[in-house]
Amino acid sequence: MFSLLTDKLEDTFRKLRGLGKISESNVADAMKEIRMALLEADVDFKVAKDLIEAIKTRALGEEVLKTVSPGQQIVKIFNDELAKILGGGATDLDLSPPQRILMVGLNGAGKTTTSAKLANWLKKQGKRPLLIALDLYRPAAVTQLQVLGQQLGVPVCVPPVGETDVVKATKAALKWLEDQGSGIAIFDTAGRQEIDETLLSELKKVRDLVQPRETLLVADAATGQQAVSVATKFHETVTITGLIMTKLDGDARGGALLSMRQVTGCPVKFLGVGEKVDQLEVFHPDRMAQRILGMGDVVSLVEKAAQEIDEKEAMGMMRRMEENKFDLTDMLKQLNFMKKLGPLEGLMGMIPGMSKLKNMPGVDDKRMKHTEALILSMTPKERRNPGIINGSRRKRIAQGSGRPVMELNQLLKQFEMMKQMMSNKGAMAQMAGGLFGGGGGMPQLPKGMMPGKMPKSKFGKGFRLGG
Repeated sequence: MFSLLTDKLEDTFRKLRGLGKISESNVADAMKEIRMALLEADVDFKVAKDLIEAIKTRALGEEVLKTVSPGQQIVKIFNDELAKILGGGATDLDLSPPQRILMVGLNGAGKTTTSAKLANWLKKQGKRPLLIALDLYRPAAVTQLQVLGQQLGVPVCVPPVGETDVVKATKAALKWLEDQGSGIAIFDTAGRQEIDETLLSELKKVRDLVQPRETLLVADAATGQQAVSVATKFHETVTITGLIMTKLDGDARGGALLSMRQVTGCPVKFLGVGEKVDQLEVFHPDRMAQRILGMGDVVSLVEKAAQEIDEKEAMGMMRRMEENKFDLTDMLKQLNFMKKLGPLEGLMGMIPGMSKLKNMPGVDDKRMKHTEALILSMTPKERRNPGIINGSRRKRIAQGSGRPVMELNQLLKQFEMMKQMMSNKGAMAQMAGGLFGGGGGMPQLPKGMMPGKMPKSKFGKGFRLGG
């Protein structure tokens, strides 16, 4: 997500921070580099131009050029202007009566999966979602929504077999809604091509019948330079109220997000960050701006962890670490916890200063799977006491996991190093200080604060721009 843009911006700002004084010439050169980085990330030309002009105007002010660290100030200005373009603060869904949400977008944007993800998110909020299948064109679209609904335990309205008239299907769905009573209805419509006026006209009829509180444009992050025309056309046709950007985990550019937000003036409400139904995140513009600048997003990481962590299990593991009883079974539990938090690349991007490490050899989800396979191939006794793993055992474990003995040797060596560090309380304290209180710009966690009780304050207080 935005990795290409982040890398280029980090290089540009590193040069600025290295200068004791900044001239108009330095600022102009930096703006050229930033403009090129934005365009290469598929940000619309006009959007990139407006952003650069806003930054340049503020960056050339006397209060910046004469400050002790003008490079840091320009980074802050970029952060502020980027957050402004992204929308300021998070925007809630309008769930007032009649509680109807219409999902629209191009073919292949992921509307059906996103409809299910949204239903899952609403259910976690204590709401009662209802799914309505109105995609009568794509083969198996109705079945897909039915299956997803069954997995989530969410009622699904399906059109009669052979129905091809979407207006009739919509009227039948509205009758079904009356019978259901209360609930938040999510209408999954068929994909449209922006140039197909007939289908767009049909979509407008559906919108007029449904009269939704929210009309959400589901857009693929890889839409690229087509983003502006897509957003404009759908906005003109059905008046969208918000955006959901999908497949951000698979696109290194992500410029469509910036372009669509600026062109429509509609807030980005959610991000799709994976294929699973629980991989939908509320969009926070200020946090996204910090991630784009390589500053991480610790608050989102903490909130994500708080949802998944078992506090009793965490306390038990902490005690085992303190008593130096941590074994490979505990390590396996840690790996499973990490998997729940999502792709490793995304997690690395949330930690300040760690975004570049995601490209290092061995820092990937595949390596985690290999480690998991090796541990699962061990007996419970071997996990508790790795010291008994001799040559013949190593050969058996390697064969059982399908990994080379060399990888097993590396794992055991890394585990032994972890154990040694855990036995050294001074080293553990120093490591904790480096993670939570040191020079990476991460906020100090309150004393005694457990992961399950993290505050939901906005990220930024005490944050040191530029690390």
